[in-house]
Amino acid sequence: MDSDAEDTKSQVENAEHPKGLEPLAKKAKKKQKKERLPVQAKVQILHDHPDKIPPIVGYFPSGFDPQKALDNDSESGLGSPNIKVYRNKKMPKRLQLVVSPNGSSVDFVGTNYSGEATAGQKCMYALGVFDKETHALKVVPIAANKIFRLDPRVRGLEYSDKETESSTAVELTAKERADRARYTTILWGSKSSIKMAKKIHALRQEGDPLSQKELDVKLKNIVVNKEALESTEAHVSRNIPPYDASATAPEQAYPLEKIIPNVEWDYLEDIYYLLQQNEADFKGYPTFICNRIDELKKIQDESEKRKVCRIFSYINHLIKFKEQQAVNCSASTRAHKIPSIVHHKFSSMFTVPESKWLPSEKINLLISYVLVLTLFSDQFRTNYTDIAKDLKMSSVPVRQRYENLGCKIIRENKLFYATLPVPLQFPELRQRYKRKRT
Repeated sequence: MDSDAEDTKSQVENAEHPKGLEPLAKKAKKKQKKERLPVQAKVQILHDHPDKIPPIVGYFPSGFDPQKALDNDSESGLGSPNIKVYRNKKMPKRLQLVVSPNGSSVDFVGTNYSGEATAGQKCMYALGVFDKETHALKVVPIAANKIFRLDPRVRGLEYSDKETESSTAVELTAKERADRARYTTILWGSKSSIKMAKKIHALRQEGDPLSQKELDVKLKNIVVNKEALESTEAHVSRNIPPYDASATAPEQAYPLEKIIPNVEWDYLEDIYYLLQQNEADFKGYPTFICNRIDELKKIQDESEKRKVCRIFSYINHLIKFKEQQAVNCSASTRAHKIPSIVHHKFSSMFTVPESKWLPSEKINLLISYVLVLTLFSDQFRTNYTDIAKDLKMSSVPVRQRYENLGCKIIRENKLFYATLPVPLQFPELRQRYKRKRT
C-alpha cells in the first residue's frame, strides 16, 4: 500500500507540474541565488613609478585571438605565447612589444613611436583589477602611447621602419588635434577642465577666418563713436589702459573689466586662498602687496576682500612677467607660474615677435597697467614708494607716470600720494623736435 501511495503522489505532482516547468517556490530560490549583493570595494589608484614599467595594452587588428590560442596551446602542451618588451637604449621612451605564439612563424609587433601612437591622441585610459577576496579595486592609468597595435610580421623577413598608409593613422593638423582634445574634454572632462577648454577656445576664435568674416559683417552695422576713437588714439600714444574721460567716479575712469577681463578672474585666487592659512608666507610677493596684507585681513566683506586679492594677484603677475623678460632675470622669478590664459594675454599685449626683449613703449604700457591697479587697491589714494621699488624705478619717473594717467599728487605728513580726480585731465603730450643742422 505504501508503494502504491508514493506512485500515486508522484503522478499527481507530475500532472500539476508539466515537463519543463518547475514549482514557483523553486524558481524564487534559484532567482535569489542568481541575484548578487552589492560589494563595497576599496578603490586604489596606482600612479606611475620611475623604477617600474607602467601597464602596456596590446590589441590584434588582424583577428588573432590570443585567448583561443592560449587554450589550444595549453591543451597541446606548448605553453603560453612568448611576450617580450624592448626599450631603446638611446631613447628610453621608445618601446616595442613582441608577442610570439608557440609553433608559429609569425610574430606580432607593436611600437609606441609609429603608427597610431603618433596620431597625437590626448586620451587617457585606465585598467581596473578587482580582487574578490580583499574587495579591492586597483585602477592603473594608461597613456595613449602605451596602447600598441600588434601587426603580424613573418619571422625572418625584413620590414621597413616606415608604416604603410593602411596601418598608419592619418596625421592630424594642430587645429584638428586641439579640436579633438576639446571635444573629448567636453564629453568626459571635469567641470573645471570643461570651463578651461571653453575659455581657451574662445580666445583662439580671434584668429579663425570664419569668425573674422562674421565679425566683419557685424562691424558694418556698427556706428562709429568718434569720442571712443579719440580715446583709443590717446590710449596708444600715451601707453595707458582703456579709460573713460567723461567718468564721474574714479572707479569708472579706468573700467576694471577692460583691464582684467571676466574670463581671467577665476585664475587669480592664489592670494585669497593663501590668506585663509594661519601662517601664510608672502615672501615671494612684491613689497607693495606685503605692506598691505594686514589691511587686507581687516576687510569684513568677503566679496570685496576677494576682489582686492585678485587685483593684487594681477599686479604680481604683471611685475613677474616684466622681470621674466629682462636679461638678468633671477631663477625664482623665472620659475613663477603665470596662468596660461593670463600669460597668453600678456604675450599678445606686451611682446613683439621680432624682438626677444620688451620694447620701451610696451614696458611703459605694462607699468601703466600696474599703476592703475594700485589705485584700485588703495581706494584711489596710494603712496607709490613701495611700488617704485618693485618696478625697480626711482620715485620721480613713477610720479610722472601717475600724472600721465591723469592723477594728482598730494603731500600729507611728508609723504606723497597719487589720487585720481574726475573727470580725467591729462597733461599735454610734448613732442620732441629734432634740431635742423645748419
